[in-house]
Amino acid sequence: MTSLKPIKRSPFRLYAGKKYYRLKRYLHWYLGGETYAIKKANSLLPHVVFTHKTPLLRKLRDVDMWLQHNKVKNLKIATGRLNRVLIKPGETFSYWRLIGNPTKRKGYVDGMILFHGRVTTGVGGGLCQLSNLIYWLTLHSPLTVTERYRHSYDVFPDSNRRQPFGSGATCYYNYLDLQIKNETPHQYQLVVYLTDTHLVGEWRSDVPSTRTYEVYEKEHWITCEYWGGYVRHNKIHRRVYNLENEQIDDEFITENHAIMMYEPMLDDGESSGTEGNVR
Repeated sequence: MTSLKPIKRSPFRLYAGKKYYRLKRYLHWYLGGETYAIKKANSLLPHVVFTHKTPLLRKLRDVDMWLQHNKVKNLKIATGRLNRVLIKPGETFSYWRLIGNPTKRKGYVDGMILFHGRVTTGVGGGLCQLSNLIYWLTLHSPLTVTERYRHSYDVFPDSNRRQPFGSGATCYYNYLDLQIKNETPHQYQLVVYLTDTHLVGEWRSDVPSTRTYEVYEKEHWITCEYWGGYVRHNKIHRRVYNLENEQIDDEFITENHAIMMYEPMLDDGESSGTEGNVR
C-alpha cells in the first residue's frame, strides 16, 4: 500500500527542479531516438474508434467563473495545434511537443492551475481538461499509453462523476507529458475541437475497429494517514470485447494514489455544484 505525505519544497528547489526536468525533456525529444507524430491531414480518416465530450464550463466551489471562460480561450488555441494530427505505425504522440510552451505571446491567458493541491492561476491554465480527454479516448483504443502522470491531489469532491476516479492525465509543460505510441500496423488520427458547450475528441483510423473497451475501477479505498490527512486509492482496468461483444480480456491499466483536499465524507449540500474530474 502506497502512503503519501505532502512535501514542502523551497521556491529555489521548485525553480531549479523545473529547469532541470525541462532540459531533460528537451534532450529526450531531440536525442532520444523516438519518431514523433507531427503531420496533419486535411481530410478525416474514415472510421471512428471512440468519441467523447466534456463540458467547457462547470461550477466549481470557490473557483471564479472567469477562470473557466479563460480556460476555453486556452483550449481553442491548444486544440488547433493537435486537431487532425496523424499517428503512423511506430510513431509517438507527445502532447507538449505538439502544443509547445503555452505563453502569452501565443495568445494564452491566465486560467486555473492546481499546484500542490491548491487552486491558483497561471498562463495556459485549464489545459489538463484536454489531456484528460485524450487519455480517456486512448483507453478506448488499441493505442499504447507510454507516459502518463496521475494527479497527486484529489481537490474536488465527486459530483455527477461519470468516469472512474483517477482516469485523467495531469500535464505541466513540458516534463509532465502525455505520450501515446502507435504499435499497430494502421494509421490513427486525433480529432479535437470545441462546440459552444463542450470539448469534443475522437480517435479515428483507416480501418474499422475489431475491439471495444470498457474502463472501470477496482479496489477503491480511502486511508487515514499517520500525518493526519486522507489518501484516496484505486486501480483502473479495462475489459476488452470482440465484434461479437464477447469479453476476451481484462487488462490492468494503472493505479492511483491522491491526497484528498477535502473531508472524505461530505453530505449532498457540501458537495453539490462541484466536479471532481476537472483538472
